[in-house]
Amino acid sequence: MITLGAFIVGSTFGALHEHWWKALPELPAVSLVASLGLAGGLATSFAMFGGVVAITLMAERQRHGRVRQPARAPRHGMARILRGPWPLVVGAVGLALANFATLALAGRPWGVTSGFALWGSKVAGVIGFAPESWPYWASASRAASLEGSLSTDITSVMNFGIIFGAMMAAGLAGRFSPIWQIPRRSLVAAVLGGLLLGYGARQAYGCNIGAYFSGIASGSLHGWLWLLAAFCGGILGTRLRPLFGLAVERTGGSC
Repeated sequence: MITLGAFIVGSTFGALHEHWWKALPELPAVSLVASLGLAGGLATSFAMFGGVVAITLMAERQRHGRVRQPARAPRHGMARILRGPWPLVVGAVGLALANFATLALAGRPWGVTSGFALWGSKVAGVIGFAPESWPYWASASRAASLEGSLSTDITSVMNFGIIFGAMMAAGLAGRFSPIWQIPRRSLVAAVLGGLLLGYGARQAYGCNIGAYFSGIASGSLHGWLWLLAAFCGGILGTRLRPLFGLAVERTGGSC
């Protein structure tokens, strides 16, 4: 919850500053589908996916001597459906269907973090700021979201569903265990991480859902650029974890 709160604050400041970032020199939008056609765009995306898989397998074999296999599921049947873990393929298909349903209902790919900017901007308006004057909220659709109720904002409603659904899933799996006493360094990491995530998501046109998952699904080149930047950021973040008293997960096997 601390990270989520900091994420909302960072996303709000990102919305406030977006016009400054957009004033900087930029490259034109590149659509693989528009540039290469539907078949060419799909073929290029599948080829890049194949390259990511091949590099990942090669790196894992080089580091551990083998490719680790998923652990056998401790539950089966209805117990596995309710308490997990689900097979990875089932999760992937579920995400694809959710994105398709979102596209059909909302008329745009799945997004998450724009809802957080909306929540923060509404709070900013309550405490005396004027978010309606920010260029970010100048478009008709965004202005309508800012003036309307959260219950009419598709992204916000989906975010509420994701949060409560995640809590329900954790409860069914027996993993819902809130921690109330957080070490100071871990608290600092949660706040800093949330602020960076929120601010960065606004400038990157979303998070791993809106920018990466939906970006690639819609044929935009920026989704692949997001993946590369996120991969490098993940390596840096992993190396910084010990500074905040956070453990670094390590896999077994030879190194």
